[in-house]
Amino acid sequence: MAGWLGNRYSRKYLLATIYLLRTIVSAAFIMAPITPESVVLFSVAMGSLWLATVPLTSGLVAHIYGLKYMGTLYGLVFFSHQLGGFLGVWLGGALYDLYHNYTLVWWIGVGVGALSALIHLPIREYPWEKRGQAVAA
Repeated sequence: MAGWLGNRYSRKYLLATIYLLRTIVSAAFIMAPITPESVVLFSVAMGSLWLATVPLTSGLVAHIYGLKYMGTLYGLVFFSHQLGGFLGVWLGGALYDLYHNYTLVWWIGVGVGALSALIHLPIREYPWEKRGQAVAA
């Protein structure tokens, strides 16, 4: 669905929206009482949003920089994602050791989600070769 939407609408705005929705879902989950129903609703919502960024990110990289460098650039994107995932899990464990709960870890995740939504907004979606032409126009 995200890939289909990305072919019709601005990928940067779709990405920002997905990150914002993740942020809202996470914040609502943290603030709501934990019940089997809330866990299922959270899981369904996050499961629907989690990998929705992949086709949009790869499409944005291909559109801006072209297919010639797609493998290298998306490899860097994927590597940085894995590095961030490792650091997030490590930091989560370190904070749990300090505070004996995951509340701060969840709120940091909400903050990172909000930051992710914001940093996608200034992306210039036109191809790299046309940057000078677009700026001059």
